[in-house]
Amino acid sequence: MSEATATQKPAFRTPEQEQAETGANTPDPYEMPLEEINPVNAHLFADNRWQEVFERLRAEDPVHFNEIKSAGRYWSLTKYKDIKAVDSDWEHFSSAHGITIGFRLDEEMPEGVFIGTKPAFISQDPPSHADQRKTVTGVVAPSNLAKLEPLIRERTCKVLDSLPENETFDWVEMVSIELTTLMLATLFDFPLEDRRKLTRWSDVVFAIPEPGGVVETQAEKRQEFIECVAYFAKLWEERKENPGNDLVSMLVHGEATRDMEPMEHLGNLLLLIVGGNDTTRNSMSGSVYALNKFPEQYDKLIAKPELIPKMVAEMIRWQTPLSYMRRTATQDIEVGGKQMKAGDQVLMWYVSGNRDEDVFENANDLVIDRPNARQHLAFGFGIHRCMGNRLAEMQLRVLWEEILARFEKIEVQQEPERTFSSFVKGYTSLPVKVKRKAG
Repeated sequence: MSEATATQKPAFRTPEQEQAETGANTPDPYEMPLEEINPVNAHLFADNRWQEVFERLRAEDPVHFNEIKSAGRYWSLTKYKDIKAVDSDWEHFSSAHGITIGFRLDEEMPEGVFIGTKPAFISQDPPSHADQRKTVTGVVAPSNLAKLEPLIRERTCKVLDSLPENETFDWVEMVSIELTTLMLATLFDFPLEDRRKLTRWSDVVFAIPEPGGVVETQAEKRQEFIECVAYFAKLWEERKENPGNDLVSMLVHGEATRDMEPMEHLGNLLLLIVGGNDTTRNSMSGSVYALNKFPEQYDKLIAKPELIPKMVAEMIRWQTPLSYMRRTATQDIEVGGKQMKAGDQVLMWYVSGNRDEDVFENANDLVIDRPNARQHLAFGFGIHRCMGNRLAEMQLRVLWEEILARFEKIEVQQEPERTFSSFVKGYTSLPVKVKRKAG
């Protein structure tokens, strides 16, 4: 075997081929002691080996306990009904102590960024949560979305028309990142020439420092956040004098946020960047990957383009771009027959709830006309439900309307490279080829 052949990436595989090829090389989660299963292991998601882990937990231990040195005590909720119940109960399960496992605001961020300041509204409980969230919701109001759709379509057409034909390219880089970053720059009224800075900051937020990774050290991560604050500090000053209908202006002039210093805005700023970037971009990539995994569904979509709105909801359920959200128990409380202690971390695994067979029949399959797809948990539930959900759906809908108008098929050439994270369930690379329609 030549060196070139030995290092070649694996070709794209159907679900059946993938199961057959990886089964002998992947530890069987059913052979592990139940207490040793740790679902926050980022390798499970980077290697796409998470499905059977959650399948076993749903069946045998739907409220699963772990305690590890790096993160402390935490519970994993894997059934739809338990996730929805906890997500709806902010009084007993607070967001005020972080939204990811082991996340402490004063430890993760640069000194002074969060210490003594206000965290993002996603990490707050009522009433402060509602006050700050209300400040920025106007940007995704129905009237504003209607104004944005022509711009989204124009940019989508331009990007798709620029793609090479009969040549392998990276869908993540050339389409998903470009479209979502253009949208983010519009929402922030951010200089277009610097728009990839938004992508970079989004990637850094939940990146696990590792050699060769998005960031290699915690110090590098801190420095990038300092640069982010410095950049936006200039925009704050500009928008104080010349406000517009953008997110920066809304934060600078909002009643609940106008007295905050630039450094204090960082939590909300990063939340809005990640919310507008990671979720949409990974759904855009995941949609191409999923339709190649389930080619009969791709054929159904081509035959019936009117299914696109239903397909969008099903695609977001199948992909679930954020695997979980964390809450913290505010008192000793019982969930699913398990006794939690005040202060315990509680992880609501949306990625598992969206594969719960009690709610979604044949849940591992993509079914683009699934009747109850909109019941998915990918946007969360209750007061913290993603405020940009309609914008994300619109971007994905417009993308596929324009794809079907232009291309016979988008064909995945190799298995994608996936994000090394148990929080962001995404793709860093997806090699594809496109075949344009004749005429």
